[in-house]
Amino acid sequence: MESKTHIGAYLDGNGMSRMRNDLEARAASHETHNESNSPRDMLRAATSKARQIRVGIVGAGFAGLRCADVLLQHGCKVTIFEARNRLGGRVSQSRVGDHVVDLGPNWIHGSSDNPMMHLASQTNTSLHAWDERQALYSHTGEPLPPDESAEYAALLWDDGVIADAFRYSNSHHDSISPETSLYDFFVEKSKSMFLDQPEDVAKAKRETFLQTTSMWGAYVGSDVRKQSLKFFWLEECIEGENPFVAGTYSRILARVAKAAQEKAYIRLNTKVSRIRSTNGRGQDISSPTIELESGDSEEFDEVVVTCPLGYLKRSYEKMFDPPLPPRLRDAIESIGYGCLDKVYVTFPTAFWDDTSSEPAKTTSKDDTDKNHNDSKRIHVDPEHKTPNVTATTMPLHQPSSYGQMPQFPGFAHFLPPTNYTNTPADQEGWDQQALNLAALTPATCAHPTLLFYTYGACSQYLSTISPRNDQISNPSTKTTMQDGGKQNLIDFFQPYFSRLPNYNPTDPSCQPSDILFTNWTGDELAGYGSYCNFPVGAAEADKDIERMREGMPERGIWFAGEHTAPFVALGTSTGAWWSGEGVGRRIVRGYGSDSRGEDGKAGGDGRE
Repeated sequence: MESKTHIGAYLDGNGMSRMRNDLEARAASHETHNESNSPRDMLRAATSKARQIRVGIVGAGFAGLRCADVLLQHGCKVTIFEARNRLGGRVSQSRVGDHVVDLGPNWIHGSSDNPMMHLASQTNTSLHAWDERQALYSHTGEPLPPDESAEYAALLWDDGVIADAFRYSNSHHDSISPETSLYDFFVEKSKSMFLDQPEDVAKAKRETFLQTTSMWGAYVGSDVRKQSLKFFWLEECIEGENPFVAGTYSRILARVAKAAQEKAYIRLNTKVSRIRSTNGRGQDISSPTIELESGDSEEFDEVVVTCPLGYLKRSYEKMFDPPLPPRLRDAIESIGYGCLDKVYVTFPTAFWDDTSSEPAKTTSKDDTDKNHNDSKRIHVDPEHKTPNVTATTMPLHQPSSYGQMPQFPGFAHFLPPTNYTNTPADQEGWDQQALNLAALTPATCAHPTLLFYTYGACSQYLSTISPRNDQISNPSTKTTMQDGGKQNLIDFFQPYFSRLPNYNPTDPSCQPSDILFTNWTGDELAGYGSYCNFPVGAAEADKDIERMREGMPERGIWFAGEHTAPFVALGTSTGAWWSGEGVGRRIVRGYGSDSRGEDGKAGGDGRE
């Protein structure tokens, strides 16, 4: 979901956006004190007067690091348990050739008072906005004419079927069957397309259009046929642009981790096996206990679990003693978990970007303003409370605000092929989407690399043919083209990049110099995948998210991560940050402290 786009909010029958309700509830939770008089809360109040509060955090991703920051600001003693040998979780970097690239998120989803935008500004992290052009390749691998590519893009994005699906999901949420997929909606809408053309032409164009809708898989990590129409309204995002982090998340990660590194006790290479909140007779005890695979254990006043949703799905039955309540177990099972991965293919030069035969085109300020005005977006005000309910259709590749356009577009979509031999015989062809990183601005961030987004069954297949990727756990690991498995990946992607302009199989500049597959799909600690989504069959996905957010405060156990975020930030780095922050503030309030940080700002936004 880290390719998540803006999709817009629409009023429900009561004149109130579901997103607004969710955001206002989040704001209220940060501004009010806990007035509960439960035995657990009375114990918290007494403990806060007697000694320093001890909090154990499982996982050192953005949720865990931000939670630690909030708790440390209020004098808590924080211990972070991280099974990897580094901080950051899915926010990490590695190298493809000589180029540093992100293994996890590449984007910031919404620029309107988004904490990631503030962090990018603080750290001088370079951001990039893509131009609107795209290259579309047919199922035979032939490039479609630019005007035809633009026609399909307009039907999909320019107040097209994506916006229609969101409108319909938001307005008919209660009556839509859980078994209806997003693709079912696209099929129905396509029946009214191209009616002014001969039937054979119209039929072929409808088929091509439906193939273009496969691109939604790279937004959520799963096939569009498996995505719920009923809960498509949850795919909303914060107001503003979706900049690509051209300078990688490395400086942002360093800033997010700073407080924990300075003040928390961090235990790397330490895997948690169980979290107990009962004694041997099954009775509640005052302090939850974290047990480690090494056999050691430690008691805390509160425990925050930030494991990825996929890891929870596979581990919750043996991880918690006593077992989780049935409704919480159902929530974890119900929300989907994608397999979004990335493949970086780098070359000696960007052979596809030869601009010698065509002058570079410059985007004027007037053109940029027109592009921005024509794009309707969901607006969330600076206090994260009030959405403005307008449609939005911002694609993966966004209008460029400055600079020169290369001859080849920044975004290419290869429709599911029917004549390639790189796909297993028992599988249909998989579409591929690629970003042209040679087009990045500033020029210091550009490099001759294609970034492919893979998802679902394709990611799972690539995981079986790729070399073992130690770089996820240890980014300093350097592999070479001679390492086993890399050639398998090159052979798989060759039918795609060989379709690009100027490709010559005998030209060394057209041969990959390195390739890197992120392989979250093969990573146990990532839960064998990445990013939550809302699958066909889910009946109460919004309530499932809210139930996971609630956690088990009566047992001193809390959950945080991109799967417990405010609806407008689900499946994003911003969502992980906000969820960790929210849990930290709830714990602080439970012990009778002000929910404001050292900077005096409720809610926290990364400004220091």
